[in-house]
Amino acid sequence: MIGLLKGGLKGDGKSSGDALTVIEPKSGWQIIDFKELKDYQDLFYFLVWRDIKTLYAQTVLGFSWAILNPLIQIIIFGIIFGKIAKVSTDGIPYILFSSVAIIPWAYIAQAMTQSSQCLIQGSSILGKVYFPRLIFPITPVLAKLVDFGISMLIILCIMLYYRVFPTWNLVWFPVFVGMMISIPLGVGLWLSSLAIRFRDIRHAMPFFIQMLMYTAPIVYSASSIPEGYRLLYSLNPIVGVIEGLRACLLGTPIPWLYIWPGILTAALLVISGALYFKRMERFIVDVI
Repeated sequence: MIGLLKGGLKGDGKSSGDALTVIEPKSGWQIIDFKELKDYQDLFYFLVWRDIKTLYAQTVLGFSWAILNPLIQIIIFGIIFGKIAKVSTDGIPYILFSSVAIIPWAYIAQAMTQSSQCLIQGSSILGKVYFPRLIFPITPVLAKLVDFGISMLIILCIMLYYRVFPTWNLVWFPVFVGMMISIPLGVGLWLSSLAIRFRDIRHAMPFFIQMLMYTAPIVYSASSIPEGYRLLYSLNPIVGVIEGLRACLLGTPIPWLYIWPGILTAALLVISGALYFKRMERFIVDVI
């Protein structure tokens, strides 16, 4: 138990203020204390805004990098897989097909990487003041949404070029964005907790991200997967996100076969990650 006394001390050694905040370990099965997060919302906003500003601080192009990074990938993939390898895209122009996948994938990869290293990068303040440690892995997941929103301009421009207009499928867009956010959040909760003990995670992340990229239908169509393996394949939640966003934005039928298993996996990932993070939270300051 930690007691924080607000107010100064009088000459007789007594406190000049009556407010006393007592921080005690939480009991029960509550995974996330939303009331506590709300109490620290100012710190939350500050950390998110800090991540957004420092990413492009002292750069010439500023937020234009949020467009240039995925745009370069789209062009390279369009040349290699669209023109040279001629990968099947179910009749969709390859530039349009790949852009709808690359932009959410860029968000997932970047948010996942930063969230997994958040406790190590913030070690200088973790032992100095109390605040909900859960704020750290959530911060980069929210901050990277700014890049995702800016990058969506690429998709809109490509859709206008090919004269592809959204249909009623667009009403499912928030569902798939929420599913997209849950992936780096769940992985970040797991890996940030593990990274304070096993620093190898920082070195393994590039290989992990590269492997994940080729397990999702980013450069190829999910329909190319043999039918007998599709259920197993769809357990990868990234598959459901990409196929769902393609259907939302391009007006193709929503492939729920790939989406429902991914939703269950994403939910399990977040819940198990939050439980493990809560279990490790008491050891973070001692181990970091």
